[in-house]
Amino acid sequence: MSLQSALERLATYRANNTRASQDIFRNGLLVLQKSGFKKLGDDAWISLEQLALASIDVGRLDIADQCLQLIADNFPNSPRVDCLIGIRMEATEPPETALKYYADILEADSANVAIWKRRISVLRRTGKVEKALNELVQFVDTFYTDVEGWLELADIYASCNQYDHSFQALSHVLLLTPQNPFYVLQAAETAYTSEDFPLAIKMFLTVVDMTDADDSEQLLQESTPLGITVRAWFGVKLCARRIAQNANLKSSSNTSAPKNLGLLDELAAERLRVAYSSSGQKGEIAKGRQEVFAWVATPLA
Repeated sequence: MSLQSALERLATYRANNTRASQDIFRNGLLVLQKSGFKKLGDDAWISLEQLALASIDVGRLDIADQCLQLIADNFPNSPRVDCLIGIRMEATEPPETALKYYADILEADSANVAIWKRRISVLRRTGKVEKALNELVQFVDTFYTDVEGWLELADIYASCNQYDHSFQALSHVLLLTPQNPFYVLQAAETAYTSEDFPLAIKMFLTVVDMTDADDSEQLLQESTPLGITVRAWFGVKLCARRIAQNANLKSSSNTSAPKNLGLLDELAAERLRVAYSSSGQKGEIAKGRQEVFAWVATPLA
């Protein structure tokens, strides 16, 4: 591979925020050996950082150290370099050493977001979930607009089977990023897991409303559900069945159950039939269609 091709490939991975460590290392090492980073100007440092992280991933710590030395020489006392050194330390040193390193930095600069996140990551990875949870609560209280922090908090609560708390964390995510259907879907599935089916079906329908392809006034019957829209229709179908099975179902969020539950169930069944009747040219969605057809054909209890 030519030097120019390697540089372009690294740039593509950065632009797409793709973590392909093996390929990044292979191309980055070629650029490093041919002194190609010098041709990038200011972009050389982000490319060296990219190679350093990939080198740690693949276990080539000698290359990682070489990259980190080059970066540190040009940016002494940089908070970003401090974080990279901490990640490198996590690869070989005991967790307590990395935690002490992060704690010392936070003592001098409590607003260092990257270091705080790394510390929480190490705490969770080493099984200190309660301590990680407490630190993460403090973190999102301090940096409320950090969506990644709220998502991590929701994930920790979910891993501890505290789905109501997980949903509360996701509600903050929805306030910060209301137009992201993936987060709405995650909240819907969390509500379903916590058995708040009226709230879950409402949010699954919100996902459908956000993602179904009817921008050109296309009739719903003419469109084919794809991607997370199919997952949302599955959620609607599941919620409809659970609500129908329990007439006295109570919602912890005081969300009312839909009045036309049977119609929603029929619509979800029709949408799923359309999705799984496709030729499969757009993916693997058409596989197992007979099983899906049999399942959606089952009437409400």
